[in-house]
Amino acid sequence: MKMGNKEERRMTGAVLWVLVGVMGVGVRGLENGLARTPPMGWLAWQRFRCNTDCVNDPHNCISESLFMQMADIIVNQGYQELGYDIISLDDCWLARNRDSHGRLQADPHRFPSGIAALSDYMHKRGLKFGIYEDYGNFTCAGYPGILGYLQIDAQTFAEWGVDYVKLDGCYSHPVDMDQGYPLFGFYLNQTLRPMVYSCSWPVYQTYSGITLIIGNFGLSYEQSKSQMAMWAIFAAPLLMSVDLRTIRPEYRAILQNQAVIAVNQDSLGIQGKRIYKDKGIEIWARPITPVTQGHYSYAIAFLNRRTDGTPSEVSVTLRELGLAFPGGYAITDLFDGVHYGTVLPDKRFKVDVNPSGVVLVRCEVIKSIGFGGGRAQFREPPPQRTLRNPFQNQLFNNFRQQRHF
Repeated sequence: MKMGNKEERRMTGAVLWVLVGVMGVGVRGLENGLARTPPMGWLAWQRFRCNTDCVNDPHNCISESLFMQMADIIVNQGYQELGYDIISLDDCWLARNRDSHGRLQADPHRFPSGIAALSDYMHKRGLKFGIYEDYGNFTCAGYPGILGYLQIDAQTFAEWGVDYVKLDGCYSHPVDMDQGYPLFGFYLNQTLRPMVYSCSWPVYQTYSGITLIIGNFGLSYEQSKSQMAMWAIFAAPLLMSVDLRTIRPEYRAILQNQAVIAVNQDSLGIQGKRIYKDKGIEIWARPITPVTQGHYSYAIAFLNRRTDGTPSEVSVTLRELGLAFPGGYAITDLFDGVHYGTVLPDKRFKVDVNPSGVVLVRCEVIKSIGFGGGRAQFREPPPQRTLRNPFQNQLFNNFRQQRHF
């Protein structure tokens, strides 16, 4: 959803809240091998918006040159090897009118080579190509929307070699989306080209959304780490929207943190949930691999929403968090890289969390010899049907009443 300056500032200030409204919403998708882990890449909107003035601002306008530059940086500066492999258009790439056959076309001055050529540019570099349209009469910026052209636009995207489709929802009624969005998905499937379908449908029905804006304007360093951590806990898409040409090294390091990315991309695909909230302190848990004897490992985020100027100490035992494997857990701080060794379930564990900040730890269940013994090889995870539900645990249920910080 495109917002004015006032709304944008409000959402930026509350960036850690944006997914909470849809945490309980179930989704179903076609099992075709796509998006088994959250998509990762770069899109234009949050940083470059609808800047179409290529005469006075050629360096930052929405043009094929901008997307080619970002693609080259993704490849040459280590982003691609970490999993960021999508370069996606957003609004304002279009010409104001469809062609004589009713097909979408790019603005001829800003995209003189055409969209198929831009897609080919990405594919030759091992990247995927994403495109933007809107389930409405117009896009949010007033360019041609998809209503009345669902089938022809799906076919056009396939012919252009599109890999990722973002469908916005301006200039349409939310009650029509329950039928319209799945219908466009049907037409995408009919093309037989594998395309990830990113629906903005829930945005317009629940007013929430996701875009990774670390390194952009508006977030402090601590808030940026918090955002990256929470996106990993949520199993959310990691879609950067920042000028990669000028990003500061400390923010680039957050985006390229392999340990946090590994949590986000965990193969179990289980979304985390909040297990504690009191006085500005929240604890979030996400089940992850490896799994041993039916016990999950976990990523645990200690989030501090306070702004009172001093770090907050959080002291818990792993058992209070629901981590009860008797052999213990190997714990690592994913931002600082500190290894805490093997921590047994009843041993107290303390972290200091900066205001607006986060401490994100990985707690890997281990098979050990005795308590606190040497680390052995992980077992292969048992079939999913044999695993206990990671959140059906009385310790989780009681934790809110037990802990006071």
